[in-house]
Amino acid sequence: MPLLLRRAAPDEELLRLLEESGRNVQRAGLLLRDLLKDYPEHDELARELILCEHEGDRITHDIIHRLNGAARRRRPAFDPADIHALATALDDVVDYAEQTADELSVYRVEAPMEQAVALADVLVGAGEQVARALRCLRTGSDMGTHLVEIHRLENEGDRLERDGVAALFVGGIDPMAVIRWKDIFASLEASVDACETVAHVLEGITLKRR
Repeated sequence: MPLLLRRAAPDEELLRLLEESGRNVQRAGLLLRDLLKDYPEHDELARELILCEHEGDRITHDIIHRLNGAARRRRPAFDPADIHALATALDDVVDYAEQTADELSVYRVEAPMEQAVALADVLVGAGEQVARALRCLRTGSDMGTHLVEIHRLENEGDRLERDGVAALFVGGIDPMAVIRWKDIFASLEASVDACETVAHVLEGITLKRR
């Protein structure tokens, strides 16, 4: 007679790692916002973002290792593919934030654009909502309001990126500066987009558990 697979209780260590990743996302957003706000006055924050990116890689590795070591005779509480997608999206948020900081240095940006600072503020808000939603995953609380806010912030980020790119073509800015800032805006927006990807994955997980 075949062995019936039973759904396990949620893996507390896995949930702890996901919350840790959420806090790392929050920290990356705050560091990037503070770096951009007074750039280049606090360019040492770029080093902190590199460390944040390394920490994100470590957490993602630990999550995947945890998934691979899950018991085979017990049905997991969450679809491993969903958790893998969630961990990857969380890591992407930090990767793109660090990439933005790196571009500021590589392109030798002399002063920030106000739209870039505003977009970094959006990332801070989205990161906070991501962290709160991940806590709901552990507590079982409704995360709907957090996910709606992430989508709203992503739309706001799209608008700010468009406004920022449009501003580059006003006033006869050096074409090379246009190219550089377009790259920076693209990386910033990619970080916010990754927050929305997190929201999409969490929505899927919520639907499966109803």
